[in-house]
Amino acid sequence: MPERLRILFLCTGNACRSQMAEGWARALQNDRLEACSAGIETRGLDPKAVQVMAEAGVDISRHRSKNVQEVMGIEFDYVVTVCGHAHEHCPLFPGKAEIVHAGFDDPPSLARDAKTEEEALAHYRRVRDEIKAFVERLPQALTKETVP
Repeated sequence: MPERLRILFLCTGNACRSQMAEGWARALQNDRLEACSAGIETRGLDPKAVQVMAEAGVDISRHRSKNVQEVMGIEFDYVVTVCGHAHEHCPLFPGKAEIVHAGFDDPPSLARDAKTEEEALAHYRRVRDEIKAFVERLPQALTKETVP
């Protein structure tokens, strides 16, 4: 069996989008990908992200928010930035890591003005599903600039 690609999903706080991407990659592509996630900073795991992923059958409740410095010793094949801030501030990685940007909307920002919990969760669900569609296309979706 060929070696799995090592992919880091990177966002600002490793609280939501990168956690969802890691969860989907482990659930859908574990035979092809070795997935990890981190953030430029750490903000803790977003409970709404955990909730909507659980609704889809993926448990990320045991994940924790990691700073990118914690994974700098790992030689990744790809670093996928899932937000603009992480893409702009992505550190240099050792080895052959190729940086790919696949930007997704920020559910917490979108949900900030929601009138109800259900309206807030709708933003999380939409982004969750967009990330799933992207992960389902891996590794073929890994081009220099990717639009989900």
